[in-house]
Amino acid sequence: MNRTRLGRMLALLKRLQTGPGQNADSLAKTCGVARRTIFRDLQMLRGVGVQIEYEQDTERYSVAGDLAFPATDLNAQEALALLTLCHQLGGKQGVPFQGAAHSAALKLESSLPAQLRDYLRGAGRGVQIRMEPRHALDGHESTYQQMVQAAAARRAVRIRYDSLTEWAVIATKLHPYRIWFSRRSWYVVGRSSYHRAVRTYHLGRILKLDLLDERFTVPSGFSLQRYLGNAWHMIRERGADHDVHIRFRKMVAQNVAEVVWHRTQKTVKRDDGMLDFHVRVSGLNEISWWILGYGDQAEVIAPQALRQLVADRTARSLAQYHDITPVIEVKPARKIRRRRTV
Repeated sequence: MNRTRLGRMLALLKRLQTGPGQNADSLAKTCGVARRTIFRDLQMLRGVGVQIEYEQDTERYSVAGDLAFPATDLNAQEALALLTLCHQLGGKQGVPFQGAAHSAALKLESSLPAQLRDYLRGAGRGVQIRMEPRHALDGHESTYQQMVQAAAARRAVRIRYDSLTEWAVIATKLHPYRIWFSRRSWYVVGRSSYHRAVRTYHLGRILKLDLLDERFTVPSGFSLQRYLGNAWHMIRERGADHDVHIRFRKMVAQNVAEVVWHRTQKTVKRDDGMLDFHVRVSGLNEISWWILGYGDQAEVIAPQALRQLVADRTARSLAQYHDITPVIEVKPARKIRRRRTV
């Protein structure tokens, strides 16, 4: 099943589960397809075990109650991995709006044999996932749910957005291509009428969202990876990519080498214990903040523009502490032992 059909099927299921049901014409309009396509989709849902009800008097289709999926046989390792992810990423300190994962874990636990359930609870207490600090997105769950619905049904939305780029509240019509969680928060990527280009929007800065009847099609060549290019994280700057060379001192070299920071990175360990880190990025600002986080343990070798950028930001940072005299640590000279002559 391709992604377009999968998204339509999910949107169809959502419609069937909410309200008093809809007739074929209404479902076809909602999903943006012909009536015969809806009939094929309904038949496929029945084929995978979804109990769809049809009321002849009103010609409406619906799913009675909550849709429950059949249990799946899992081994201990699969169950432990699934429960750990669901409990911790769906918990209060996990990924925002994924609380359903936590309730799913509880349901899964209750269906397991008692001996396996006790083992998994004991093992689960010894495993913990610690995430980076994240944006809580309090009060934005409705925005998230509406955006997911719009992306699944390929429907445009109109948003009012508190933009940090324009330093103003803007209004734009958006075609939501992708919704993604990255490091600390949820974002939506799509075509913006205001910018007349594909842009990234932070869900926490959307002040108002209206779901429109207008349909859109995701360009066949669009992918999140192609859109981001070689951005260090998520901000792809204009212009040619940059070949970056950073030298890390011995104290942090091993730590840096152990992590895959970027898909283009290459590392070379030096005989003196230092590490040469090479990467190709679309823009210098994001990577400059990462470099500054290592303080005096990192030195930009190339390009000169990045070397200057890091130097300027370091100087401005130092200027904030003008009332403090830097203390430069000087290591004592090593004593030379003289050999005794017999």
